[in-house]
Amino acid sequence: MALVGKAREAGIPLMKLIRLKGVPILEQLHLEERLLRTSSDNWCLINDGTNSPAIVMGLSGKLSELVEVRSVLQDQVPVIRRFSGGGTVIVDQGTIFVTLICNKEAVPDIQPFPPSIMSWSGQLYSEVFEGIGDFQLRENDYVFGDRKFGGNAQSIIKHRWVHHTSLLWDYEVKNMAYLKLPAKAPNYRLARGHNDFVCRMKEFLPRYEFVERTIKAIRSRFSLEPVADNIADIDVPSATHFAPSTRLLTDHDMREVCAASL
Repeated sequence: MALVGKAREAGIPLMKLIRLKGVPILEQLHLEERLLRTSSDNWCLINDGTNSPAIVMGLSGKLSELVEVRSVLQDQVPVIRRFSGGGTVIVDQGTIFVTLICNKEAVPDIQPFPPSIMSWSGQLYSEVFEGIGDFQLRENDYVFGDRKFGGNAQSIIKHRWVHHTSLLWDYEVKNMAYLKLPAKAPNYRLARGHNDFVCRMKEFLPRYEFVERTIKAIRSRFSLEPVADNIADIDVPSATHFAPSTRLLTDHDMREVCAASL
């Protein structure tokens, strides 16, 4: 309580910090959506890896245009449609997830629109990667030079927004084959294939150092209060009325896409 009181006196917004390791991405996304829609607090959630590979699509992405559906069905790779916009990624134990959920008044210089949120986040990660590689925010991606290592998405509601990032500390080359080249791609991609377009963060800094640098950068903007390192310990409002829109696509969903393509 003393921390909360001091933060309020200083005019610094309070943010609750959740540090997780290996939590399934579907479970993480359900938690994020619940915190966005049922809590009035600011949150930072860091999940160091997810337990097994999964493909995560944006809210309006078209499965047939983004995913090699037959290969995914054959290999039983889960496909998730998340509650936010943005592109399609494949995530696994080599992916680090950082999510910021904020009340609009907590960062008053941000307009509640994706470009403004992206610009602010680019400044935050410029601090994280200060002195490391050639970090840039290019269009909606975090890159070293011209190679992407971080993808972003947002969801904005009346008084709150979420900005979540998946960062490739490492990745399996073979898993990239599950993703098609998107029709709408950033200009700097120049039609490069996945393995020529992305890079690994581990080539630039250790995993633990990235997490610590990220927490330090967020602490320079918020008063951080660690609250949990286990989902079961997170105290969120009772939400019997809450039904997450993030969902796991069924085999039936994907077979329908395959049938339509024939």
